[in-house]
Amino acid sequence: MCGIIGIIGKDDAAPLLVEGLKRLEYRGYDSAGVATLVNDSIERRRAQGKLVNLECRLQNQPVTGTIGIGHTRWATHGVPSEDNAHPHATARLAVVHNGIIENFQELREDLSDDGRNFETDTDTEAVVHLIDRFLNDGLSPQDAVAAALPKLEGAFALVMIFAGEHDLMIGARRGSPLAIGYGDDEMYFGSDALALAPLTQKICYLEEGDWAVVTSSGAKVMNEDGEPVERPVVQTALSGAMIGKGNYRHFMQKEIFEQPSVMGDTLHSMLNPATQTITLPPSEIDLTAVSKISISACGTAYYAGMVAQYWIEQLARIPVMIDIASEFRYRNPPMTKGGLSLFVSQSGETMDTLAALRYAMDEHQRIVSVVNSPESSIARESDAVLPTLAGPEIGVASTKAFTTQLTVLACFAIALARARGGIDRAREAELAVALAEVPGRAAEVLNHDERIAALARELSESRDVLYLGRGTSYPIALEGALKLKEISYIHAEAYAAGEMKHGPIALIDEDVPVIVIAPGGDPLFDKTAANVQEVVARGGRVIFLSDGPGIARMKAQAKPWATIALPTVDPLVAPILYAIPVQLLAYHAAVAKGTDVDQPRNLAKSVTVE
Repeated sequence: MCGIIGIIGKDDAAPLLVEGLKRLEYRGYDSAGVATLVNDSIERRRAQGKLVNLECRLQNQPVTGTIGIGHTRWATHGVPSEDNAHPHATARLAVVHNGIIENFQELREDLSDDGRNFETDTDTEAVVHLIDRFLNDGLSPQDAVAAALPKLEGAFALVMIFAGEHDLMIGARRGSPLAIGYGDDEMYFGSDALALAPLTQKICYLEEGDWAVVTSSGAKVMNEDGEPVERPVVQTALSGAMIGKGNYRHFMQKEIFEQPSVMGDTLHSMLNPATQTITLPPSEIDLTAVSKISISACGTAYYAGMVAQYWIEQLARIPVMIDIASEFRYRNPPMTKGGLSLFVSQSGETMDTLAALRYAMDEHQRIVSVVNSPESSIARESDAVLPTLAGPEIGVASTKAFTTQLTVLACFAIALARARGGIDRAREAELAVALAEVPGRAAEVLNHDERIAALARELSESRDVLYLGRGTSYPIALEGALKLKEISYIHAEAYAAGEMKHGPIALIDEDVPVIVIAPGGDPLFDKTAANVQEVVARGGRVIFLSDGPGIARMKAQAKPWATIALPTVDPLVAPILYAIPVQLLAYHAAVAKGTDVDQPRNLAKSVTVE
């Protein structure tokens, strides 16, 4: 969602703040700003829109100062505008904020009764005036923050600087991530480690309820009761070199083409090709004792969970319940004591997923998470972590994170099935071999890029697009429709192919392309082919994704408008490979339409608010 960076340094902070904000552009934002101390006074520069607008403002109205805070905002309270952009400030302090202050209206009314004037529509301004009131009462900055934090309700990460205090930043987190970076007589705050690359690789992650007083010589961390606590300082693997686009036009394109490599990295952490076995990271969870599994996730991660549901039920013969996390947490489902709950999140900070995790924990579930950030909140609150080694994913539309999630979930399903006797040693070996071939087969899929780009250019002229699939191909159809919607803004819907005749077939005509995902080795192939015949008979333009034998069988029954031939693979791993062409179709359609591929409108990479 929003992004935060704070610096106590030796050189002018503003350029470094802007560079840090650029590393956070992937989260999505609609305005940006910085604040520094100049001659003991707070100076702010803010701008609506992209960071280039803030850079122009700083060129025309430069600010100096070695201490400062910066922010990229994604609007929650108040429209996107310069007035509503962060940092928010009074003469005494400036604040940047991620999250939502739920009781801001009550605070605003109380502060207005105290004679304070509000200039924005944001919830954050109430925080600024609340702390300012305590400062006005004669409290020190540290004591003023300590007095204000208990009065705030909601989820937030806050970082603030104070007039006249050139060696002081204070930050706090409750429900929204915040990290401290350690340098050489320099200190930093960031909403994640990526914000601080390449400034430092020494990171301390604040825990729930923590707040910290930071100077150039170090940090003093307190828990929510105000008691000093020690939090570990870890070495992060992130570096500035990992987030460049290289020779690619967009981050999303780069990340699509990184998939063979990152899937290989992820597999190497769990699959031994010599013994053809799957070994999960060590944990205290007894897989043989698991009787029921619940899966929760949001967006693309939810579709990865849907595929996992098929895999786990078919291989391990364990019932699986799957929910969108934002629905699960309010459905208040009864859960079997001692059951296992699985949570999937790229960032590991998705607010709805984290809340669902905490509900499951309260219901005495064992917690397993699939995350791309092993230092994230979801990972830290899990009993076991299955990491996706995708590296930083900058494009808002998830690609390599999705396929590595599928890779990890496939390994989990196989290991679970083997532990419980759902498959024997020979079948484990077969599936391990199939998984080991995935990176190479993925590289073959990417060789179709030009062919897919040509189809996508024609697709980009459509107003509506349908996606169809059965079994594990159905979630891939859903993911394909989501990708097309979120980056090209073309209306797209996905259906289980067998549901076509129950209503959606009314949408079929020659102006509606229908993308069908149907691996030739899928046991449900013939049923999907019959559904394709129904579409073709009604003039639908079918783009048919299958392997060579599947395409030949389809053409013998009804001729699709276009085909994309993929490698022949075991049906278990087919969803991983078939995700790639639907990503490429969406990417090239968006390029053809001229949209902002990496930062589509209204979307954010890490959704850390409800």
